Amino acid sequence: MHKNSRLNIALSALLCGAFGSIGSVDEAQAQSQVRPDLEGTWTNKSLTNLQRPEGVESLVVTTEQAVIIAARTPIAGIEGGLDEGDGVNDLPEEGADDFGVRAYNNFWVEPGNNLALVKGEYRTSYIIDPANGRVPGREDPQYDFQRSSFGARYATGIADYSGPEAFPNSERCLIGFGNKAGPGMMGALYNNTYQFVQTDDYVMILVEMVHDARIVPVYDTPAEARANRRPAVHEPWFGDSVGWYEGDELVIETVNINPQQLSQSSVPITKQGRITERFARYSEDEIVYQFIVDDSNLYLQPWTAELSFYATEDRLYEYACHEGNYSMPGSLAGARTLEVHEELGITDR
Repeated sequence: MHKNSRLNIALSALLCGAFGSIGSVDEAQAQSQVRPDLEGTWTNKSLTNLQRPEGVESLVVTTEQAVIIAARTPIAGIEGGLDEGDGVNDLPEEGADDFGVRAYNNFWVEPGNNLALVKGEYRTSYIIDPANGRVPGREDPQYDFQRSSFGARYATGIADYSGPEAFPNSERCLIGFGNKAGPGMMGALYNNTYQFVQTDDYVMILVEMVHDARIVPVYDTPAEARANRRPAVHEPWFGDSVGWYEGDELVIETVNINPQQLSQSSVPITKQGRITERFARYSEDEIVYQFIVDDSNLYLQPWTAELSFYATEDRLYEYACHEGNYSMPGSLAGARTLEVHEELGITDR
């Protein structure tokens, strides 16, 4: 809440005391003073993906069904079926032929071991609308919305190693992969810890992955928030976000998302699109989080996803992303070698 707003509330209170209660003023005052307590350290890790797996019809499943689906869920591109009889999708040991030589060992991987639990229900997809749990995408040459893997939590886009600026954002350590900071914040392979900080005028969301930080100014009304947007020429990472409170919910509306970011995202959106996020404190240890994607350039209709953040005692560790210092010279050297091979007609690599 901003200084002028606090002054107006104080004056309204004095006037009400002097001249009697005014219902509309009381309602506006109460509305402006209610806000959910979101502060703390939270995690959204789970094995649920944005879209519902093919062959699964129901959004909500029983605990027993959730165990079966989780055990079959691919992790980092490795197909499920790693169940050793206990219903847990066990990660291969370090150096295993089918995992360790292609990715991290199981010490670093922590995507969760069950489906997303939202308000006591196990969910098979983050998408709750449309009811089929699928992205309602238009036909678009850039995005194959119908492929089963679309919306996967670990997607980083199609890699192009011809030059340093062509590398995926996550490999350049610019922002985290898997849409961790959003808008549309979803779980990923590891580093699923968040810290929420609230002040009178801002909400800050610190993401463990790459230490992305979203600093969102909060206003009294949607009209005031939208009137204070930054110039359209800006194309910030995570977009131009403004917020306000509606009853016991924090609402964050984001537009003008950097095209480079979301062209590599599991939630593609054009500059004309809008993502609206809602945060509600469901219980002492759960925040229900919902985001609505509205972009008629790409989607047949607005669509809604929902998941939960749970309080955690885990620490939010420093994230130092230095892979590019070592891998980029080698990758660029490889790209130059391929160019020479193409010029010489060499096909045996």
